[in-house]
Amino acid sequence: MGTTEFDLQLTSGRLHARRHGSPGAPLVLAVPGLSANLMSFEFLGERTDPETVQLVSVDLRGRGLSDVTPPGSYGWVRHAADLFEIADQLAAETFSLVGHSMGAAVAMAAAAQDATRIERMVLVDLCGVPDPSTAAPIGASVARLGAVYPSAQAYIDQIKAIGTIQPWSEYWDRYFRYELQPAEGGGVAARTSRAAVTEDAMFGVGACAFGDAAGVYGLWTSLSMPVLLLRATREMFPGTGFILSRRDRDRFTEQVSRAVAVDIDANHYTIATSDEAVGAIARFLTPGG
Repeated sequence: MGTTEFDLQLTSGRLHARRHGSPGAPLVLAVPGLSANLMSFEFLGERTDPETVQLVSVDLRGRGLSDVTPPGSYGWVRHAADLFEIADQLAAETFSLVGHSMGAAVAMAAAAQDATRIERMVLVDLCGVPDPSTAAPIGASVARLGAVYPSAQAYIDQIKAIGTIQPWSEYWDRYFRYELQPAEGGGVAARTSRAAVTEDAMFGVGACAFGDAAGVYGLWTSLSMPVLLLRATREMFPGTGFILSRRDRDRFTEQVSRAVAVDIDANHYTIATSDEAVGAIARFLTPGG
C-alpha cells in the first residue's frame, strides 16, 4: 500500500508522521529515541502486514519535520500526552505502541497516564537505567546536532566514522538524509533541535536518579497490557555496557506479569534494522500473536 506522510496539529504543536499500512487497520504508534526521527521505523514498516497493522511513526516535537516548541515543553510525560492526542485525531480509541530507546520510556509514561487505551506495547532496548558507560556513544550521536557540514555525504561519513552503526545499509542513509536541511551560508545541518534533545535528556537523568522502585522503574506498575521487551545483546562499543542490562530484563519479566523478553543479536542502534527484531515485533502485533 506504500506510505503516506502527513502533519497533525496538536495542542502542543505541529507533529509530522508517516503511515505504513491501511488507515483502517489497527493503529500502532511508533516512537523514536532521544535524537532519532520517524525513519527509525522504516525497516519495520516495510515488513509489517499492511492489512493488519497501521504503523504510524512520528517525529517527536523538536525532531525531524515536527515543530520545535518552546523550552519547558518537552519531557516523557508531555510526549506521552501527544500520543493520545495523535490517536484521537486518527480516530483510534485503542492503539498499540512501539518505542525505541527514549521512545520506550515515553510509551511507559503513556501507560501511566491511561493504560486502558493501550492494547499492546513493544519496548525496544530500554526499560530502566542505562549503564553509565553508554553516555559517551550517545553523546557522540547527539553532537551532530547544531553542527554544519559541507554536504549530506560529509554528514553521513562523519556518522559512519563514529562506528556504532555496523553493518551500514541504505536504511541508515535514508534515516540521516531525512533530517537534513540547507544551512545558512551553505552546507547542511540536522533539523532536529539540540535544545529539545538536551531537555529530554535532562528529564531522563531525573527519572533515572531513583532506586529500583521509583523513577523509570515506577512506570512498570502501569503495564497491564501484553508487553514485548527486546534487548540488544551487543554493546555499542566494546566495553561500553548496555542500555538494557540483563538484570533489568530479568526483573522486568518477573514484575510485569504479561511481559515477555527476547534477546536480539544487535546493538542499541542496529536493532532497528534487525530481521530478528522485526520478526519478533511483527508476530507480537499480529492478531492472536
